[in-house]
Amino acid sequence: QVQLVESGGGLVQAGGSLRLSCAASGRTFSAYAMGWFRQAPGKEREFVVTISWSGSSTYYADSVKGRFTISRDNAKNAVYLQMNSLKPEDTAVYYCAFTSRSHLINSKNVYYTALYDYWGQGTQVTVSS
Repeated sequence: QVQLVESGGGLVQAGGSLRLSCAASGRTFSAYAMGWFRQAPGKEREFVVTISWSGSSTYYADSVKGRFTISRDNAKNAVYLQMNSLKPEDTAVYYCAFTSRSHLINSKNVYYTALYDYWGQGTQVTVSS
């Protein structure tokens, strides 16, 4: 089992910034990808961004490109999401996701929640207009 703990959510005005963190613990894997999904009230969970084990590959949803940046620290088993120029439509619960199948990740399948083995409990991000 892998436990994921997110932090850093909160309330911010439109145009502001937040930084989310996710720390993984428990079972170890030789390589894994991590990412973020979000779910707004009444909507399905949607993909935001994923980063490969090496960090050399990143995949962003079009809605956040140029505003959000993902990074990771493998020594700390952590992934970070820097969110700038936030918009009210970014309001959602943000979930950290983990997949041991990093070698299978590509631009066509990265969006599928079924590809991810473990999920965090979520952290609320609210952007006021």
